[in-house]
Amino acid sequence: MSILVVGSIAYDTVETPSRSVKDSPGGSALYFSIAASFFTQVNVVGVVGSDFDLKKLPLNRPFSISFDGLDVEEGKTFRWGGRYYEDPNKRDTLFTLLNVFENFKPTIPDYYKRSQLVFLANIAPALQLQVLDQIDKPRLVILDTMNFWINGYRSDLLKVIQRCDVLILNDEETLELSEDDNIITAGSKILKMGPKYLIIKKGEHGAVLISNNTYFAAPAFPLLKIIDPTGAGDSFAGGFVGYLAKTRKYDVENMRKALVYGNIVASFNVEDFSFKKLIPLNPEKLEKRYKQYRNFTRY
Repeated sequence: MSILVVGSIAYDTVETPSRSVKDSPGGSALYFSIAASFFTQVNVVGVVGSDFDLKKLPLNRPFSISFDGLDVEEGKTFRWGGRYYEDPNKRDTLFTLLNVFENFKPTIPDYYKRSQLVFLANIAPALQLQVLDQIDKPRLVILDTMNFWINGYRSDLLKVIQRCDVLILNDEETLELSEDDNIITAGSKILKMGPKYLIIKKGEHGAVLISNNTYFAAPAFPLLKIIDPTGAGDSFAGGFVGYLAKTRKYDVENMRKALVYGNIVASFNVEDFSFKKLIPLNPEKLEKRYKQYRNFTRY
């Protein structure tokens, strides 16, 4: 079962305490797609400038990534720069250059419109609404957003939330959206806005799945060193949604397992810059880490 993802494709400049990289391929759509394509085919809608060469990306994946929905516009690709500290949860944004992404208007190819699973990556809520208006009855809509849209575009964002099945936020965004200071009551308030499930990302502490009848916490896979946290949330989402697409089960029990796979895929992502750890990922490596994870959390 294929997944439709609509989001950004970018060049990232990242500084960490150990080293830095300039113009490294990134963006929410690419991180998500590479992670999810371990499990199933992914169809991408996005925009890049004439300076971006997809042929240079090592995209020989277990399942294909289709770029039939990718627009190439004259100009420069979206660029983002960030600096991380010894505590990987602390980050400064150095610059954001929208470039061709500033005028992005998502157009969904006809055969993409039949996608059963739709991941709306972190873009303007108005664009996310445009995507949903073009899709033919998706089975599951998963939404990602951020505090910028929560604080500045709340009305549009609430319209998208009403139409999604799974909402993904971090703990800070959860409190801001709910206007609450307790993560549990905040989750309950957000579920009343429309989604069936809320996933709260907690960085190095893993993720939480909340529904009306469920509270499930999945710790992060323990790592000795984190190299680059960029794209961790999108690779987590790719693992989560990819596993759901592969198994075609959307009940609470399978959501829990998908959450674990999301954590595991994200753990590979942060071990190097860009996609260097995701590209060579294979079933043996993934399942080995999954078994280790089960041993860590069994009691």
